[in-house]
Amino acid sequence: MPVKIRLQRHGSKKRPFYFIVVADARAPRDGKFIQKIGTYNPLTVPAAVQLDRQKALDWLHKGAQPTDTVRRILSYKGVLYLKHLLRGVKLGLFDDAAAMEKFQKWHSEHEVQLRKRQEDHRKSKFVKRGQAPVRKAEKKPEGEAGEE
Repeated sequence: MPVKIRLQRHGSKKRPFYFIVVADARAPRDGKFIQKIGTYNPLTVPAAVQLDRQKALDWLHKGAQPTDTVRRILSYKGVLYLKHLLRGVKLGLFDDAAAMEKFQKWHSEHEVQLRKRQEDHRKSKFVKRGQAPVRKAEKKPEGEAGEE
């Protein structure tokens, strides 16, 4: 039985909200699924993703294939990187503690980037609404304004 990790659409028209589910590849998009492992809301900036990292990792180890969008989500949340590190442990390249240390370092850097992105979005949102002070353009002296 081929198993996929994919999105299951919920929400109203033009207001999508998705469940991240593990389902048989032959089941319909919004139909029967094996297990729900998270949610994805693309309407927020950055997109809100709630994911059970351990369940996703277990399903990837069992051979479940993520769809393209879910693959990007798993990469964004670090699940694919963690799988990569655990494969290195299995091959004997480094130990489990070193793998978790590398993952924690990546995770902390990723969180800093996310906070910066949220702050930049918040600032740009205020500028668009005219709530934040906007720099005034420098005025040229009247004598230099293209007189011939």
